[in-house]
Amino acid sequence: MRIAVLVPGLAPHDAVSNDTLGMAAALRRLGHEVALFAPHARGVDEPVHRPDAIEAWLRSPDDVVLYHYCVGWDFALALFERTRARRVLRYHNITPPAFFADWSAGYVAACEEGRAQLDRYAALGCELYLGCSPYNLEDFTSRGVDPARCALLPPFHEVEQLRSLQADPRRLPHGEPLLLMVGRLAPNKRHFDLVDALAALLAGGHARAHLLSAGKLDPNLAAYGEALRARIEARGAGAAVTLMQDADGAELRAAYERADALVMLSEHEGFCVPLIEAMALGTPVVARATSAIPWTLGDAGLLWDDADPHLVAASVLRVAADRELRERLVARGRARYAAAFAPDVLERGLAAAMARLAR
Repeated sequence: MRIAVLVPGLAPHDAVSNDTLGMAAALRRLGHEVALFAPHARGVDEPVHRPDAIEAWLRSPDDVVLYHYCVGWDFALALFERTRARRVLRYHNITPPAFFADWSAGYVAACEEGRAQLDRYAALGCELYLGCSPYNLEDFTSRGVDPARCALLPPFHEVEQLRSLQADPRRLPHGEPLLLMVGRLAPNKRHFDLVDALAALLAGGHARAHLLSAGKLDPNLAAYGEALRARIEARGAGAAVTLMQDADGAELRAAYERADALVMLSEHEGFCVPLIEAMALGTPVVARATSAIPWTLGDAGLLWDDADPHLVAASVLRVAADRELRERLVARGRARYAAAFAPDVLERGLAAAMARLAR
């Protein structure tokens, strides 16, 4: 099969890029001819072609365009509307704009544009809608897309590369307990709730409690970053929070090993790769049961419907102190990763999904 893979951009250690490159490599191992198309790319060790060259590369209606949909992009939508090739829409989810209303007009506009195109993609009747989670697929089935045209495939990732690294803890803080958050600094991630949970630990006599947040801040969300720092100071937690925006893989590996729990209080996730990183590396998880998080995590963590700071604090203390519970959660996490998210599992899932196009 001849497959043109289209993506808005490629960059190292980006979740969509990791999925794109991992999927392209798996498709080649499955015997398909694959070419990548993107308007910009860096750190990619293979040719990446201009998007406007994609139609010349396609030869027949039996060829496939596989588009990684994660932003609004008029070029991709117009291509899907006119191409005679078969269309696979790989959907990564788009954050609802309301999360950014107080922080960035640009983000609001971009998210509105991206979500506005959902109806048009749903109406196209693409040959395959490939969702990273059941939560993602609901964006299409709720718009009338036939479930028979949908397939579930978690994203390809760099977890095995992370597992292979030698941990480097030299720059990491110590904490008892140590709460870890992995993910960019953005309003939907609910860092304010993390700070409140940390403050509850400090107020409860756990003076050495610490929060390590590993993730970058987009300059366009500078106002959110300023508000987060103000929240930290207002809670008297200035010395108990480390915001590490430049952590490398070895440091991230060490952070998972050192943390008492990955604490994921995000309100909106299309999949949430840090959850599977924690599962694979043996870090217990405390999380808010929103969006795709319950499905991704399964029974491998403590899930709560809200982010009450005292509940979150008590949960972290429990997994830190209760050895039996901790070992049970770690074992469940490793088993879920192996059964649902390991590379060979993803490749078999991709083969099954693409086989539908051969019928």
